[in-house]
Amino acid sequence: MHDEGTPTTASATEQSDAAALAVTRALALLRGPGSGTGRTVLGLVGPPAAGKSTLARLLVDEINRHEGPDTAAYLPLDGFHLSNAQLDRLGLRPRKGAPETFDALGYLALLERVTADRFHEIYAPDFDRTLDEPIAARHLIRPHTRLIVTEGNYLATPATPWTDARALLRELWYVDAGERVRDARLLARHTAGGQDEASARHRIDTNDRPNAAQVETTRTACDWVVRTDEFASASRSA
Repeated sequence: MHDEGTPTTASATEQSDAAALAVTRALALLRGPGSGTGRTVLGLVGPPAAGKSTLARLLVDEINRHEGPDTAAYLPLDGFHLSNAQLDRLGLRPRKGAPETFDALGYLALLERVTADRFHEIYAPDFDRTLDEPIAARHLIRPHTRLIVTEGNYLATPATPWTDARALLRELWYVDAGERVRDARLLARHTAGGQDEASARHRIDTNDRPNAAQVETTRTACDWVVRTDEFASASRSA
């Protein structure tokens, strides 16, 4: 079920009330009953440019500020984008960002490893928007890391292997923003990546919106809803 709750007072870092409440809830997951000595995995799902990566990084930064360095770490699904070479081989470049354009089994394997391996440093990939390609080993998960914040468009998808990944999450939050806000963020993202405005708008209409519509059908499967319309650095949101 979801509970949008009552926002708390914003912090001195000028994050929004919704972000401050999200930090409080994440800290409660880390400190509350059932946290134990194991690793907690928090998932964030939502449509393209809803603010998932912005929220994930904020949570990691704030938890590490409260609990100590490397208490929390970031593991983005975007690191498991298929490369452009593989997308071209499969004829999927125009659908980049759709479920079939991710190495979902690779993502699941890494998620399983981080929940089980508390003895070794683990590296997680990310996606470089300048290169428009996934890159290896951008993020580090240390043995003493207690909270993994993972985010991606399809974590609530009711099909394997996404359901197997969902089973590893303590909670799954739906991250949302208004369609106008998301479209503005997408336009800024695509033009910053070198596309002209017409091409960027075409990509939004033919690819990003269909992907968003699919993600929106999974909202009711999530535990909580966070809105990011007023988050700082919103134009960089994923």
